[in-house]
Amino acid sequence: MLSSAQIPGMVNYTEEDGLNSSYTYSLSQDNTGFLWIGSDNGLFRFDGREFKHFNNKQGLKNIEALSCIPLSNGEIFITPFLNDFAYLKNGRIINSDSNSELKKIQFTHNPDYYIDKNSLYLFSSYNPKNIYFYRNEKVGRIPLAVKTDSLDAYYAFGLSMHDKILYLSLQKKRGNILAYDIATKRKTACNLSIDNNTPIIRKGNIFVFRNKRKIDVYKLYNKFHFKKIKSYTAQENIHRLVVDNNYRLWLCPEEGGTMYFKQSLLDDSRFSDPVKMMENYIINDILVDKDNNTWFSTRNNGLFFIADRFFKNYIQFPVKNNLSNIKAIAKNSHGIFLGYNEAKSGIYHNGQITDLVFEKNIKIEHKSIFSDKNTVIFGLTRSLFQYDVMTKKKYFLKDFLLKNIVPYIPGSIILCTSDGLIAYHYKTGSYTEILSKERMYTALPYARDSLFAGNFKDLYKVSTVSKKKKLFLKGYYFTDLKKFGDNLYIGATNINGIILFDHSKILMKISEKAGLVTNQIKKIEIENKNIFWASTNYGLSRIELKGSHVKINNFTQTDGLPSNAVSGCVISGDTIYVGTSKGLGILSIKSLMSQKKFISKKVIINSVVIGGREFFDIHQLLTSQTPDNDVTFNVSFPDFTSQGKIAYLYKIEGLSNGWQTGNSQNIIFASLPPGRYTFKVFGIGYNGKRSYASTDLNFEILPKFWQTWWFRLMITSLGAAALFIIITLYFQKKRNKKLETLYYEKKIAELELQAIKAQINPHFIYNCLNSIQFLLYKKDYRETENYLQTFARMIRKTLNYSEKTFMTIKDEVDYLALYLNMEKLRLKNLFDYKIILSGSINENWAVPSLLIQPFVENAIKHGIAGLKDRKGNIQISFEHTGTSICVIIEDNGIGIGSERQTRPDSFGLRLSRKRIETFRQLFDTHIILEIYDLSEKEQRPGTQIKLYIKPYENQNTGMHR
Repeated sequence: MLSSAQIPGMVNYTEEDGLNSSYTYSLSQDNTGFLWIGSDNGLFRFDGREFKHFNNKQGLKNIEALSCIPLSNGEIFITPFLNDFAYLKNGRIINSDSNSELKKIQFTHNPDYYIDKNSLYLFSSYNPKNIYFYRNEKVGRIPLAVKTDSLDAYYAFGLSMHDKILYLSLQKKRGNILAYDIATKRKTACNLSIDNNTPIIRKGNIFVFRNKRKIDVYKLYNKFHFKKIKSYTAQENIHRLVVDNNYRLWLCPEEGGTMYFKQSLLDDSRFSDPVKMMENYIINDILVDKDNNTWFSTRNNGLFFIADRFFKNYIQFPVKNNLSNIKAIAKNSHGIFLGYNEAKSGIYHNGQITDLVFEKNIKIEHKSIFSDKNTVIFGLTRSLFQYDVMTKKKYFLKDFLLKNIVPYIPGSIILCTSDGLIAYHYKTGSYTEILSKERMYTALPYARDSLFAGNFKDLYKVSTVSKKKKLFLKGYYFTDLKKFGDNLYIGATNINGIILFDHSKILMKISEKAGLVTNQIKKIEIENKNIFWASTNYGLSRIELKGSHVKINNFTQTDGLPSNAVSGCVISGDTIYVGTSKGLGILSIKSLMSQKKFISKKVIINSVVIGGREFFDIHQLLTSQTPDNDVTFNVSFPDFTSQGKIAYLYKIEGLSNGWQTGNSQNIIFASLPPGRYTFKVFGIGYNGKRSYASTDLNFEILPKFWQTWWFRLMITSLGAAALFIIITLYFQKKRNKKLETLYYEKKIAELELQAIKAQINPHFIYNCLNSIQFLLYKKDYRETENYLQTFARMIRKTLNYSEKTFMTIKDEVDYLALYLNMEKLRLKNLFDYKIILSGSINENWAVPSLLIQPFVENAIKHGIAGLKDRKGNIQISFEHTGTSICVIIEDNGIGIGSERQTRPDSFGLRLSRKRIETFRQLFDTHIILEIYDLSEKEQRPGTQIKLYIKPYENQNTGMHR
């Protein structure tokens, strides 16, 4: 039987870690990965970093929690010692005072149980009368009729609600196992007869019977037929049997420790000798969790944990005396040579370590070991020993204050000592001094007569011929040197990581920034031309070089190392032998390299404090409102292999895109602004590995009414309205001011127009009076009378139209006809006239009053008045061009060419031009004046005047188009 008191690499959790109990009882794991521990001081939940304690303060009426049973809906049912049952839901203990349903469950003995998803079935192992079932906070009862005779006494076990079968055995005598049908209440005898008081456990269809020290394993067929598949007889009394999740059997002896059987109970093979471990501890329960890590609950010694990889390595290579602190390691074809932190060594060969003692009870440690065929040289702090593998003889060589041993030329080694470098020729037993009076820690030959040599500060090139040294690399304390290729060397340093260099310079530096676990490197081991290993106090690193690219894999206790304090390693094929402070590690390189890049777990959000309230049910809508806008997330990452070295990578989507990293399990965000957010968090475990996916949680910070969109919209609208009103008032005021200015300008223009009219009227009257004077002078009284009548009518119309700004075309035509008749009378029919209205002209359209008459007057006075060779002719036409009225005044007079040379524009024409400009300013009436000399335009005598008038439309005029 293989034995070890405590497996190297095992972790012990006690009161110092928060497990405040003496006895730890049953162990279980829920669906999220939490470990649950029943104890004499209540219930504990462990997430790999923190023990959360539930006792009477949290609601347990009985703190002797024998077992805790996780259900698939997240509830944890707690079975204490003798009744007072409770369960944990959403972070709160519910006892019988909170839920009276629990009072229905009553037992006189501690119950056994069976789980079916969300349903828990409890029954007594001794003459059960009822099966109680708990489901969704309700308790029901299934009555049994197991004991039909008062003399019968039954032991109940192996309940299966799927088959509705409860198995019974007689307590007081030997007899067949009975299968009790819960539905029909009938007992059916099975094929197996057992002794009374035989403890039995069941897992699936496997039943394990313990009859005193004999262990029998049976497999059940067809509900009633048992077949023995394995058997084992222990050398001591067994107080507990455990079948783990992998169907491996564990036996817990009364005297302490546990025995583990490698074979699965599902195999038909016989038991081999078990591995015994933990002899110094009384084991109460054993759990193999979902990651195949193993847990041990103990009496008075807390909780023990061992990671899956390390446990497998330990089981595969169980070595009896493998707990010594290894300080040096070497290998040859005869085995692996181990140097301890005392004057003792070990030789590992064929699964066993053989001790080799140099000096008893001398606490001087090994510094280095060299091996070549049958010769092994052990270098201790102040002694040097030579060992012959074939004869098994050891020889004391000489006292040195030794620092290191390195290979030299064939048959020789270099001793790095506090007094220099010395070559020892182990085939002849002679010594040669290479460098004296120099404290040297390491060396490496690189040419026939040259070597590198390093002290605690610098690296030198040393000539073995001249015995002189030359500084090569300054400021580097090299602890180990290895040749890696042609003109390529690797140096392990004390504080600067790994240095790659050639004969002349440093080529590359590899440090923590590149992925090393530490910059303090102890030893280098070459695997091949591209890969080497570095030993450190924080684990083992494998470095692969691909050109300038560096790939680093780090390995620790989690990966199977007995300890993270690694003094060195040697490689043989796929196996790497690692010397640590807790013994020899024997690992498969292929297995090490098969580790996953991510951890197949997610972070668990235990609770959220939002709005001053703590929520354990995070599936509900989580909201708060400012100013209660602080949010705290309590999280766990139950990656037990990381052994508490857990960090969290998190961010709030909707607040920031930047990720933050922290070690605290309480992640706090203060004073979040209103909005909808998503909390995202990754777990970071050992070696920086991250959870395979983030855990996401949505929540919302509600705004106060003044922070809502509709309030902001309302305020914005009111502000915009106020601004609009202010701007409107401002422009209204400005417009009123402008209108006031325009009003006064208009008044001025109107007064100016009236003044113009006042100038026109006297001018016209003056001309008429001249005509009357001329008739009286001729004593033509009849004509004078006719003229005075026409003149009177003309004066009345002029006075009438001079008061108006606009007049209709009809009135304009009547006024022009009256004026032309009067002028024709005055000039003795010197001319004829014609007024033509086109069919497209509306006589009611308005035109500026008295605008056309001055142009007609000019045609008479300056065009035809001086004609002697022909009779004058004046034609006035009103036409519509589609957008405006075109008034054409045409005469056959002398034209304007010679007239312009002798005389400026007439007074009436100037007044007319001014009136046109005034109309444009006052009424925005567009009037275009064009004057043509017909002799130039059409080669005929006369003048043509065109007025383009856009009709004015305004209610104030009372005239519309």
